[in-house]
Amino acid sequence: MINPRIENKPASSKKDETLILDDLNFTPQGKRISELEDFLIQNNEPKYRATQIFEGLYKHRYKNWDEFTNLPIQLRTKLKLISEFQEMKVSHHLVSVDGTQKFSFEIAPGKEIEAVWIPSGDGDRKTICISSQVGCTLNCSFCATGTLKFQGNLKTWQILNQVLTVENLVGDRATNIVFMGMGEPMHNYKEVIRAAEILNHPKAFHLGAKRITISTAGVVPSILQFIEEKQPYNFAISLNQSDPNTRSEIMDINKKFPLNELILAAKKFVDVLDRTITFEYVMIPDKNMTDDHIIAMARIASRVGKCKFNVIPLNTSFHGWRTPSSEEIEKFVAKLKIKTRVPIMNRRSPGKEIGGACGMLALERKEVQA
Repeated sequence: MINPRIENKPASSKKDETLILDDLNFTPQGKRISELEDFLIQNNEPKYRATQIFEGLYKHRYKNWDEFTNLPIQLRTKLKLISEFQEMKVSHHLVSVDGTQKFSFEIAPGKEIEAVWIPSGDGDRKTICISSQVGCTLNCSFCATGTLKFQGNLKTWQILNQVLTVENLVGDRATNIVFMGMGEPMHNYKEVIRAAEILNHPKAFHLGAKRITISTAGVVPSILQFIEEKQPYNFAISLNQSDPNTRSEIMDINKKFPLNELILAAKKFVDVLDRTITFEYVMIPDKNMTDDHIIAMARIASRVGKCKFNVIPLNTSFHGWRTPSSEEIEKFVAKLKIKTRVPIMNRRSPGKEIGGACGMLALERKEVQA
């Protein structure tokens, strides 16, 4: 019986690195077609059945072997004995007044993650923000997830199960997936890329590569690996501070991978892949919104070339920091557009009152007030 166990240790984590492992039986979920073929061959079954299983899991959304009526009953009976389906329990489901929905999943007793359904105002864009770790290996000063204890990397099936479950409960399909939930995706690189491949696969979710965005706080070696492998997915860097001397106050990862190294990696991304890279920038008054910060952001844009900035208002209140006013945001964005001459997107904060906005995923249970 096959029991693959891949352990991806985050290179820079100093926290508890207890990893989440599959149960003893083989699970077909989260496996590539080639891995399903190997499993079938080792169990004396024709490998062409792998594609049928793969499509059944992600195109038809089957949840148990009985639903695979395209497989012979003898094979289904055998698969029940040597493999099993796994699922994650939804422990909480909150709905915002703006249509955003936040889902908490119980991975194991005391271990939970969150995913967020984010519909656009016009309904054309429907995004699911998914998690890649339980807790986080980093401690970004503005982010609520960083206050949680890191309890392990998610397996591919656990990442994909967020999408399947959210779509099922919402009753709609996502147009976009962003790896911007709990955790640092680049500290769970192998499972994240495998999940992105299945989301992109024409026999599975069939989402375009440009509709899948993977983010990082700045894990430079993994960015370089992403470039070397020529991964086709959109890529975003959580910049959040353009001053190399003070970025570590907001982003602790800067102590290991300084801003200059990060910008060099971003430039290599643009040069090698000939694609635009996104910089995420949480706006914090008196910390990263001065004219000097704007000038530094313009220098970064000039060095990198093809890039854009997504600016996001601060959604937490740690360290006595506050959310910028509408006037402060408008002034900052206007100056940034003039100085950088690159696309600037002022992102809203959907689901803020249910703890579903950027930087707020920390298992908050506060219900929406009527």
